[in-house]
Amino acid sequence: MSDFTHLRLEIEDRIATVTIDRPERLNALGRRTLEELEAAIRACVEDPQVAGIVITGSGERAFAAGADINELATMKPLEAVEASRLGQRVFGSIERARKPIVAAVNGFALGGGCELALACHLRLASANARFGLPEVKLGVIPGYGGTLRLPRLVGEGRALEMILTG
Repeated sequence: MSDFTHLRLEIEDRIATVTIDRPERLNALGRRTLEELEAAIRACVEDPQVAGIVITGSGERAFAAGADINELATMKPLEAVEASRLGQRVFGSIERARKPIVAAVNGFALGGGCELALACHLRLASANARFGLPEVKLGVIPGYGGTLRLPRLVGEGRALEMILTG
């Protein structure tokens, strides 16, 4: 578990803290970050010494500001579909985890970052937390399952407001 380049994983008193550690990119969720997140969550769920998991972002500016735009800009359409499916798989595994997973949201939780928080079992937000789905302003739908999870958590009316306005 020490092979992470975009995450930090610490376990203390049976609680695993997974920190997305890309503050210079506002903790953007690129392919490598999602793959590491999937591996970290799997390891924590399988570890009998871990009772619960907290996911957070490093720094105070962002929990996760969504997909890595630099990475997306270079993708061909099929690669973008594969990236979306990767995010769906990772967030689905978080949602179905047999241990409680808490999103500790500090700063921006935008796009995929908002969807990551939605996939967790519980969300705790700091006073400076900001949730949004700004990709809709670019004509792109949330790609990691957020449009399904959001109405279940906040109701259809509030979900539509966020999904239609970003």
